[in-house]
Amino acid sequence: MRLTRRTRLAGVALLSAVSLTLAACGGGDDGGDEATDSVITVYGTNPQNPLIPTATNEVGGGDPLDNLFAGLVAYNTDGSVTNEVAESIEPNDDSTVWTVKLKDWKFTDGTDVTADSFVKAWNYGANPANKQLNNYFFYPIKGTDDIGNTVKGADTVEGLKVVDDKTFTITLKSPESDFPLRLGYSAYFPVPEAAYGSDGKITTEYGNKPIGNGPYQLTDSGWEKNKQISLEPNPDYEGIHKPKNGGLVFKFYAGGGTDAAYTDVQSGNLDVLDQVPPSALTTFETDNTVTAYNEPGSSFSSFTIPERLPHFDGEEGKLRRAALSRAINRPQITEKIFNNARTPAKDFTSPVLDGWTDKVPGNEVLTFDEAEAKKLWAEADKIDKWDGTFQLAYNNDGAGNKEFAEALTNQVKNVLGIDAAAKAYPTFDELRKEVTDRTIKTPFRTGWQADYPSMLNYLGPIYATGAGSNDGDYSNKDFDKLVSEASAAQGDDRYKLISEAQTILFEDLPAIPLWYQNATAVTSKDLKGFEFNWKQKPDYYKLTK
Repeated sequence: MRLTRRTRLAGVALLSAVSLTLAACGGGDDGGDEATDSVITVYGTNPQNPLIPTATNEVGGGDPLDNLFAGLVAYNTDGSVTNEVAESIEPNDDSTVWTVKLKDWKFTDGTDVTADSFVKAWNYGANPANKQLNNYFFYPIKGTDDIGNTVKGADTVEGLKVVDDKTFTITLKSPESDFPLRLGYSAYFPVPEAAYGSDGKITTEYGNKPIGNGPYQLTDSGWEKNKQISLEPNPDYEGIHKPKNGGLVFKFYAGGGTDAAYTDVQSGNLDVLDQVPPSALTTFETDNTVTAYNEPGSSFSSFTIPERLPHFDGEEGKLRRAALSRAINRPQITEKIFNNARTPAKDFTSPVLDGWTDKVPGNEVLTFDEAEAKKLWAEADKIDKWDGTFQLAYNNDGAGNKEFAEALTNQVKNVLGIDAAAKAYPTFDELRKEVTDRTIKTPFRTGWQADYPSMLNYLGPIYATGAGSNDGDYSNKDFDKLVSEASAAQGDDRYKLISEAQTILFEDLPAIPLWYQNATAVTSKDLKGFEFNWKQKPDYYKLTK
């Protein structure tokens, strides 16, 4: 049975694509207490890349960016959207051309946010010469290819036209009635003229100290690499996420990871830890030194095995991926390691999204079956005999990564009778550098936190040919076609196409789904205004002490 979000999760609602509405103006979710001058310290990870909207697609950089910038629309706590920088976003009769009109708005350097601030940034992101990780998000716009690059490497996207300082148009390749739903994601943020160097490229200097237009701005100390990022309220911001606190500090924990961060919350040295470490999952809800939160969430966890690795290409690779998936006892790991704060995966998306179903054809490959795992591995051995050690790379500064990687590889070792071991990287950005550079020589943990509330956001950006977050370089034209068709469809037709696309993923297993992550967090006892939003993150602007 296909379920609506309300059926699955009373009180947690995201916006249905069918009922998408955009208000020309209006307030967001308020909540929390009156504004204070307290600076809130929150757990973070050192960003992989300079803080450039079109170049950031991971949480370490995404969290600061979402607070430094304001987009055309803003997401409310429940995932619904409200116009922010946009005065209006209006479609033509068939939703292929969208006309955007802007409010009066400024960057923190005092310059105006104009139509060109958006169009130039999007052109930059879509130009393949600039090698931006978020180029995929421009693929619906006329003049880009399926990867989101401008056709034949043009400097500008055909479907983007500046009408005047406050107006621009977006022409799509095909109708998309809910296209504005994605426009609050960071890839679509505006960039000021000061970001560009004499060569027309956004400079690294800008990325290290970005000028935004959002609720916060960098303090003088700004981004202290491998230590923290410090933000203060933008005094000129008049949007719907106006800060109630005196600033934010994203603190990084390399060696001790979330265990050290949890200790800091207990002692009052950290205000917010939005991912509880496994060592505390059985006790955090009764720990009287913290305030605990635990509810269903939207994050998806997996691991990726690129086809370029030995024994994982072609038919042999398909057999080995299926064997590995069958060799993993997900319920055992989610219970023993995560104290049931994770739920074994049934698909590649999230059960808190409209249209989700646990009946996707092919998802039986996610069910633990020792005999089937051995059989599939033996069939792969007939093609080319396995040698070496199966390793799973993980970053040690993420909650539960070490524990689950060790448990998973131990299961693989016992079921398949091969050498298997976890491989640690000290930090997220060290792991991601090798993943991005394609120098990593082992399978590696992956996951996804939604950019906008749609199942398609869990599919296209990760598995479409050439997409910026396609870490395994997977390519299947039939999958690409179904995702493209689903983007143009509505209601049950859309969900049917999404299911068909996922069936292809279950056949190929470009990534092996593991589990959905509950939204767990602990905060200091004096923190107020904490609430999980649709992205499984706190609304930072609401936090006070």
